[in-house]
Amino acid sequence: MSAASFDGLLIISVIAVAAPILSATVKRRVNLPSPIVEIVTGIVVGPSVLGWVKIDQPINEVALLGLSFLLFLAGLEVNLSVTTGRQFPAPLAGFAVSLFLGTVAGIAFHAAGLVRSPFFLAITMAATSLGLVVPVLADAGLTDTLLGQLIIAGATAGEFGAITLLTLFFSGTKGGTVSNIVTFGIFGAVVAAVGLFLGHAGRSLRLDAFLTRLQDTTAEIRVRIAVALLIGFVALAANIGLQTILGAFLAGVVLNLVDHDTASHPVFRAKLDALGYGFLVPVFFVTSGCEFDLGALMHSPSAAARIPLFLLTLLVVRGAPAALYVRAVGRRGAVAAGFLQATSLPVIVTAASIGVAIGVVAPVTAAALVAAGLLSVLMFPLVALAVAGGDRNQPQPVQQQ
Repeated sequence: MSAASFDGLLIISVIAVAAPILSATVKRRVNLPSPIVEIVTGIVVGPSVLGWVKIDQPINEVALLGLSFLLFLAGLEVNLSVTTGRQFPAPLAGFAVSLFLGTVAGIAFHAAGLVRSPFFLAITMAATSLGLVVPVLADAGLTDTLLGQLIIAGATAGEFGAITLLTLFFSGTKGGTVSNIVTFGIFGAVVAAVGLFLGHAGRSLRLDAFLTRLQDTTAEIRVRIAVALLIGFVALAANIGLQTILGAFLAGVVLNLVDHDTASHPVFRAKLDALGYGFLVPVFFVTSGCEFDLGALMHSPSAAARIPLFLLTLLVVRGAPAALYVRAVGRRGAVAAGFLQATSLPVIVTAASIGVAIGVVAPVTAAALVAAGLLSVLMFPLVALAVAGGDRNQPQPVQQQ
């Protein structure tokens, strides 16, 4: 690795240290999530402004690992007992409505010459950032309420659905969509087989005792297994022509399913969070900021005008379907759910990068999409909590089925 590469990584590492400190310092005045600080600072130190950091191969590889780990940790948040419960068909139907509304919006934007692929925009707008929504609900004490569980189910459908559809329709393979569907089926079968194997192995008391002896030593065996699972699924997806983000996300889902008994390893998830959020994920966000095409937005008023249009579209496409929750949580709850479901950044950043790489999104459009995602994270959770504030003293518990 060259000295220049170390210089770039040093700057990114300093930003990763400073971002949460700044976020915590101003939290009483304004909610400023660390990813926002990291992306904005990346824009400043990147080629668009100061030019201190240039994305070379080592930084790019670490950022790719950061993206994979971010989606892996998001997969760990998926609770299938929630998303498949009998009282939660509305979030799944809401995602279908989001795709319809997104397609309509995409067609309108395409007719106006603002986007190249209507369906790509629809998928991007239908996404929700599960990893950003869950901490907001936890901090507000809403996670275990019916409203919180509906929002988590909706966010799960949005993130999982968007990642799956991006893989099926925009993997950029020569075989096209039909080939991607067949490949996706094969990949799904392999993932299921691995999950069943790990689930069966996890029920072995002898194996569990062996892992327990090694888990808190320098071997850190459970962490190593988790990382191997992540890299394995990512490598498999890449080798068969699917988006690597799907492999990363499903690795988290599988680990969450097979690692349901955490009594013997209570700090395992904390170690994974430390590995991801402590280094890899911030590198991804800062790198995304460095790659942000600020110049294209600054020199084109029409391009800058797309930001509020995309932000409004995101709110309508992802927020409007929350009207399906009115019967369960009332109007205030549904409005709060709509704003939180419209909170999206990691999938938008990922989709924008994929879109530019395969030529379905212009760089200036990708920059406008990312900017809209940044604003959604800054604005929508604050509005959602303000709206839900009247119901937080008397939360509705989840009814067991």
